[in-house]
Amino acid sequence: MAFTPRGPEASFFEVLDQHRASLLAALRRGGEEPAGSGMRLASRDIYYTDSQLFGNQTVVDNIINDISCMLKVPRRSLHILSTSKGLIAGDLKYLEEDGTKVNCTRATAVAVPSNIQGIQNLITDAKFLLIVEKDATFQRLLDDNFCNKMSPCIMVTGKGVPDLNTRLLVKKLWDTFHIPVFTLVDADPHGIEIMCIYKYGSMAMSFEAHNLTVPAIRWLGLLPSDIKRLNIPKCTLIPLTKRDQMKLDSILKRPYITCQPFWRKEMEIMADSKMKAEIQALTFLSSDYLSRVYLPNKLKFGGWI
Repeated sequence: MAFTPRGPEASFFEVLDQHRASLLAALRRGGEEPAGSGMRLASRDIYYTDSQLFGNQTVVDNIINDISCMLKVPRRSLHILSTSKGLIAGDLKYLEEDGTKVNCTRATAVAVPSNIQGIQNLITDAKFLLIVEKDATFQRLLDDNFCNKMSPCIMVTGKGVPDLNTRLLVKKLWDTFHIPVFTLVDADPHGIEIMCIYKYGSMAMSFEAHNLTVPAIRWLGLLPSDIKRLNIPKCTLIPLTKRDQMKLDSILKRPYITCQPFWRKEMEIMADSKMKAEIQALTFLSSDYLSRVYLPNKLKFGGWI
């Protein structure tokens, strides 16, 4: 006799099954398209097939990841596309799947494509790729014309925790050009976590880590040791919260950190000081310190780990 959950657990499993059934129905409809049609589903469209049931887009994305993991296939093999939140700028040109020519060298940033697998004919003279944690920092560097003032480079931001397309793009750029890849994140546990997602992957997408990670990534800044070295004013520093300390402890316990002694040292500096700093703290030294002094010196003298 099969066990049937009762009480609160029953409603949870029922809703979960309804979610999966609705999503699988949408996938089946997509699969009924003629072979070779190239038809793909947008995850946002799947959400709107039953928005009241799903509740929000995150539920859809999580179930797609679950199905992808269960079937042991990359998410793109399900022919589902997600709207990208990431941005790209700098010395890069490419051709999209529909033949659209994209030039990222203009003054404004370009949205990360929704179908990374479909882009081709990538061209660049960039000397390095800079992954920027926050959109505000990315936009400031863009305003300062950093990509052209320094040396030709490519900048990418995932606007915080990167979505799938941003991670796929960074991986594709690395696989195509094999140029140095640096990260610019806040000197806090959240910034370190984001950097680890690009370099080592996330738990949610661990089954596809080989398609999403770039082990060659280097931590350019903001390093906790930079705070004292640059005499960043104490008034700009922020005390670590209990949640921050728990996050930092969790990262320090991860196996891959044992292979990164310099990363560990920086995190221990943060833990001992019980303070964190945002990249914007550099503006207290001068308004353009980041693009005019900090990054050029780091890149010139090898100030990464």
